[in-house]
Amino acid sequence: MAPKLPNPLAEAGASDANLADDGVYLSALYGNLDLSAHDVEDVEFERCRFQETRFAGTVMRRAGFADVEFTSCDLANLKLIDSRIFNAVIDGSRLTGTSMSECGLRDVLFTNCRADLSSFRFSRFKSVVFRDCNLTDANFQGAELGSVRFERCKLAGAQFSNANMKGTRLSECDLYGVNGIQSFQGAIVPTADAQGLLFALASAMGITIED
Repeated sequence: MAPKLPNPLAEAGASDANLADDGVYLSALYGNLDLSAHDVEDVEFERCRFQETRFAGTVMRRAGFADVEFTSCDLANLKLIDSRIFNAVIDGSRLTGTSMSECGLRDVLFTNCRADLSSFRFSRFKSVVFRDCNLTDANFQGAELGSVRFERCKLAGAQFSNANMKGTRLSECDLYGVNGIQSFQGAIVPTADAQGLLFALASAMGITIED
């Protein structure tokens, strides 16, 4: 489900960059603002668009994002804890080292994002798509991934231990060196992608592959 944003949006100013506990931010356009290095709780963003906005290193606990768009944003090392993201698009943004542990994500599209070393441990996903994303060494340990699609993503070295992947769809992805191969039970993988799982399967079964 695509974000529902009003037109026009009120442009956020410098005062809106000072995030506060229990803050509620509605129907705003955040441009090239620096929201980094905050540590806040129970903040809510609804019907907002972020363009080239910086959240690098910010920590948010029990945050809520609903009907939002992120375009070309810096979310590196952003840490969301026990938070929710609904009806969202995250496009062309940097998520290196971003942590969304124990979060709920529903109707979210990640596209053209650099999300290497990101963490989604023990998060719950529903109707989420990762498309053309670099997820090298990402961590999905213990995550609920049953309705997730990975399309043309780099997943080399990604961790899936104890994840629920029944119904997860992967297509045209780089799967070399993924960890937690046992969790792929029930996943849907095309023939071309399955070749990338060969070494992980062999390792799990104690098979040595020689040249």
